[in-house]
Amino acid sequence: MTERNGLVVRLGRAAALSLVAGTVGGAAILAGQAIAARSRQYAQPELGLALRATVGRADAPALRLVLLGDSSALGVGVARLEETVGGQLAHLLAEGPTGRRVQLSSVGVSGSRSTDLATQVARALLGERPDVAVILIGANDATALARPADAAAYLGSAIRRLREAHVEVVVGTCPDLGAVRAVASPLRQVLAWSGRRIARAQISAVLDAGGTVVDLAAETGPVFRADAGTLCHDAYHPSADGYRVWAHALLPAVEAAATVASRHH
Repeated sequence: MTERNGLVVRLGRAAALSLVAGTVGGAAILAGQAIAARSRQYAQPELGLALRATVGRADAPALRLVLLGDSSALGVGVARLEETVGGQLAHLLAEGPTGRRVQLSSVGVSGSRSTDLATQVARALLGERPDVAVILIGANDATALARPADAAAYLGSAIRRLREAHVEVVVGTCPDLGAVRAVASPLRQVLAWSGRRIARAQISAVLDAGGTVVDLAAETGPVFRADAGTLCHDAYHPSADGYRVWAHALLPAVEAAATVASRHH
């Protein structure tokens, strides 16, 4: 999702545009909600959180898994590797029927938008080539009210570079921003609308570029809307339970990608 400073700017822009209100009064409501959202304390990246780990039996088939994207790829909102979406994915892969030894890493950067993926791809391809890349991106594009076609084009370019390097790619699309509780209505509806536009564009771009797509909003949005415990203390970033929901949604696609990657070894 995003770090606080980036969110401040983006919420201000959303309020200024007042997409859900055609009146001065409506714009004033949005502006007030943006100010309230800016005053909140948001979770920050946990500097002590390990971004590299190996999970699974030493004699199990190895799988190099790298995460790219925004704060979701880092696990902002939780304090332990095991609670991040990457950590939970690694444990599920290690404990699953194929029983893999997962070499997990993340090159994600909190606050990233799709324009930042090019640098992350370069970092991901340094050293040993990963087998599977999971990209979690889009929320910051949505809160910035970015043009969906532009965001999707940057994402597609990143996927193509990874695929050219023979890396299998799974993308988790922009999550359901209508589920966040740190932002009040109607501003929350503005962000939800923007997120849906970004996600639709992402789906087409991922498929065109040869990746596998998981629609996080469609698959996990209802759970996040129903259960406040899926968000951490800032009511914006996922909690350990929220990341677990995402990990289970991503798991079938990641397992399938890992199977394809193993055939290339």
